[in-house]
Amino acid sequence: MMQFKAWNAIIAMFVCLIGIVYAMPNLMDRKIGAGLPIGFPGKQINLGLDLRGGVHLLLEVDANVLIQERLESILGSVRQVLRDAKVGYVGLGIRDNVIRFTLLSQIDKTVVQKITNSLSSDLIIDKNSNNILLSIQKKTIRQIKINATQKSIEILRRRIDETGTREPLIQRQGINRILIQVPGVNEPETVKNLIGKTAKLTFHLVAIGREANQQFSSILTLPMLKGGNIAIDRRVLVSGENLLDAKPSFDQNHQSTVTIRFDSSGSYNFARATTENVGKPFAIVLDRKVISAPVIREPILGGSAQISGDFTVQEANELALLLRAGALPAPLKVLEERSIGPGLGLDSVNAGRTAAVISLILIVTFMIGFYGLFGLFANVALFFNIILIFGALSALQSTLTLPGIVGIVLTIGMAVDANVLIFERMRDENKAGSQHLLQVLDAGYRRALKAIVDSNVTTLLAALFLFALGSGTIRGFAVTLSIGIVTSMFTAIMITRMFIVGWVRYCRPTRLPI
Repeated sequence: MMQFKAWNAIIAMFVCLIGIVYAMPNLMDRKIGAGLPIGFPGKQINLGLDLRGGVHLLLEVDANVLIQERLESILGSVRQVLRDAKVGYVGLGIRDNVIRFTLLSQIDKTVVQKITNSLSSDLIIDKNSNNILLSIQKKTIRQIKINATQKSIEILRRRIDETGTREPLIQRQGINRILIQVPGVNEPETVKNLIGKTAKLTFHLVAIGREANQQFSSILTLPMLKGGNIAIDRRVLVSGENLLDAKPSFDQNHQSTVTIRFDSSGSYNFARATTENVGKPFAIVLDRKVISAPVIREPILGGSAQISGDFTVQEANELALLLRAGALPAPLKVLEERSIGPGLGLDSVNAGRTAAVISLILIVTFMIGFYGLFGLFANVALFFNIILIFGALSALQSTLTLPGIVGIVLTIGMAVDANVLIFERMRDENKAGSQHLLQVLDAGYRRALKAIVDSNVTTLLAALFLFALGSGTIRGFAVTLSIGIVTSMFTAIMITRMFIVGWVRYCRPTRLPI
């Protein structure tokens, strides 16, 4: 155990050097560190919401909109199928998330059962006399909510990531709730404006004149961005789901616009719609509000178009970002919002720094007082252990939270635990008095190693379970604890032993200095 070959020393020093390189930028000003290119060794550690300040939002996905859309789709199919089967009915409509209608003939109940079974296996049929009630199964409603929440999380992450915000926390809570924490943003309205818009883009024909009432099966009246209302055909000619890209741009009059580009399917639909309706106004609708309704001058065949609406540069940038990220499947409701100022985060950082310094001073004093020269070796190894922890956090670009600082403080205490076990074992072997110093040192390492590995592995397993099963700041604590355990074992077994072997080789001592 006391043999320490040259290549072992080279590996140990190389690892420590890498740790120093990655940890060094954390001593720089954050503005200087933020200017370092992505992937540069030693990128600064990201501070979490509780250390840097930021915005905390709890959102709820309004899945009732999706359920209503599903019921409307089923309603249209039911109406068509009943007509085709020549089944008499009255009062067909949706009330309280249930499709209701009354049969004119008792004989038609069996026919209705076959028809509804053919429409969807998710429907529950309740027949009370001639009154028929159709509703969606609870398990299907639950799955609709889960799918909508998961898709909303993906879109929200794309929206927030495009703003350049690093390490936002976006996770599902329950069936249809989403927790968002955005460090470094102190205005909740900024985040709410970004994530609160559904960004559902559609293109419709404008209903003008009496002919429109005959031409269109259903007309919808919507407000316009510039004020007033406009009647449009409810039928969607082109959907924003077919968008490939959206970028802010300027028109010939130097007004801010948004240039959009469709995929192959969207390009085909857009080309057909503009070709068949030359000379007619074409409404561009965003979240049930008409942005503009330009007249189609000529067919647009290139798969791209320009949206104008007297935007400011910032509004054009925000609209392009929302369209690129995609439309939310359903509206979001803000259930809870909190803003944590940078001052509170600074207080947390200072408190964590104070706790770390105090614990470090106590440990250094204890180790030197109890173990003398070997305690000094252990303290130097502890110094490298702290460097390696911060270097690993920087390399992994982990987000450091207040529980993460607690994990670091805890590992500072645990880091010397392995050395304490080794040194105490050396004392026990030395008290036997029948062994040479080298045998004492070797026995101390050899016999303490099993206890060190067992204790650290069990703690590491607990930390890994916390990371796998926990969320948010719990995972931050698990990350720092796991890294600290690995680095403390490395410094105790490699760094401290390298110092002791070097001391033995060059000083040739005859007695144990503890």
